[in-house]
Amino acid sequence: METGLKGKRVLVTGGSGGIGSACARAFAAEGAQVVVHFHQGRDRAEALAAELGGSTRVVGADLTQEAEVERMFAESGALDVCAAVAGAWPAEDLPVWELPLERWRATLDANLTATFLTARGFLQQLEGDGSLILVGSTAGIVGEAGHADYAAAKSAILGGLLLSLKNEVVRKSPLARVNAVAPGWTESPMTRGHVSEEQVRRVSRTMALRKVAQPEDVAAQVVVLASPVLSGHVTGQVVTVAGGMEGRVVHDT
Repeated sequence: METGLKGKRVLVTGGSGGIGSACARAFAAEGAQVVVHFHQGRDRAEALAAELGGSTRVVGADLTQEAEVERMFAESGALDVCAAVAGAWPAEDLPVWELPLERWRATLDANLTATFLTARGFLQQLEGDGSLILVGSTAGIVGEAGHADYAAAKSAILGGLLLSLKNEVVRKSPLARVNAVAPGWTESPMTRGHVSEEQVRRVSRTMALRKVAQPEDVAAQVVVLASPVLSGHVTGQVVTVAGGMEGRVVHDT
């Protein structure tokens, strides 16, 4: 099916990670010119660029630092699409009464501030119509005990930030769009060690489809939302990629 993404220049932040690399591959398969962002995973990003070949570029930046984000966009060239995938999930389970302020601030910076700076940089350089896809999490919809910092950051992305951006972006370009995906449990380097068979049985009690998503499941929806052909009249929407997960137990065992 034609997506209209051939020849478009696409930035994927967090491109060295599981979901990010799957997005980069999916955009490249549509004929897009991909820019792969990394922070600490330079080797993985460069290996991915070599795999994709063609006009694929690699840029490094700490997305919590304003100057580095500005440099990233300057090095990326004119962009048509941005998939703001980069984020961080702190593995340690801590209830709010034990949550250090330092971790709270670091988690909000790595997720919410990084997404804000990415969105701002992309929209500042946007000429004509374009598409911005934010990546949240089901934690931002139903919460996540032990990770209130992460849930709060993702909720802000899927709520106030997304809905404000979709109204603001049309001031710059009448057909520009902003949407989001909210992955549930997805097998990736960020969740390594948390998707064992026992864990899958436990977390899937709230899911109609009793399996953990693969990065490609999320990437497919990112591409659909980025497409001006498939989603040309879709903006301000959140697509949940979580196997029908609800905030309640669906299965007794």
